[in-house]
Formats: sequence, structure tokens, C-alpha cells
Amino acid sequence: MKQRSVGAVWEGGMRCTVDAGGFPLTVDEPPEAGGTGQGPQPTELLLGAVASCFTLAVAHSAAKRGIDLRGLTVTATGTYDGPRFTAIAVAVHADAPQGEELERLATAAERVCYVTNTLRGSPPVEVVVG
Repeated sequence: MKQRSVGAVWEGGMRCTVDAGGFPLTVDEPPEAGGTGQGPQPTELLLGAVASCFTLAVAHSAAKRGIDLRGLTVTATGTYDGPRFTAIAVAVHADAPQGEELERLATAAERVCYVTNTLRGSPPVEVVVG
């Protein structure tokens, strides 16, 4: 089994720096939540992971089938209920293909998208201190 880790270092207040594959990301909360608004919120990164992974999964599925894919956009929208999302909706749009062909690509993408497959499986989260 492969493992992948991403680390975060607190920068003060409600801001931290995340090292994701050697790419630094500033993560912060908006001023109304005690942050400085200098980066996306953690929940936005979660939605970004869903949207970006699904985008790449659709592109992968199209390439495997030799389908000309143009103007692909994917939007992930989370519905809050207390301190968590109770639902995440993924909207897929493309200039080409459209209709049933795009629906088939989205269905294929559901099989290969690591992020949405992980969320559907509700993996246990273990917190280790020390």
C-alpha cells in the first residue's frame, strides 16, 4: 500500500502553510472567522480537491476513449450543517461533448476519481498525538 502525507505548519492566528508535494499553500480563515483572509479556508481546499480530481478524471476518461474534450469545468459545492459538510455536489460542464456523451464521461470519472471515492468510503480518521 502506498501512503502520501501532506504537512502543515502554524503561522499564527488562523493561518498555516501547507506543503503539498513540495508546493507551499497558505491556508487561512476570513477576518470574520478570526483569520486574515490571506488564503483559502480548509473547507475550500477540500472542495478544491474534489473539483480538481474530478476534472482530471473526466479528462482522463475522455483521453482513453479518444473523445475531443473542450471547455471542461467542474464545480464542487458543499452544504454545511454544523462543523461539517452533509453533502457535496459535483457539477460537470463542457463545451464538447455534451448530453449523453458527457454523462458517460462523468460516470466513468466517478470510477477513477480518488477524492470522491475516498469520501464515499468514509475512511476512519485517526488522530495521533506526540
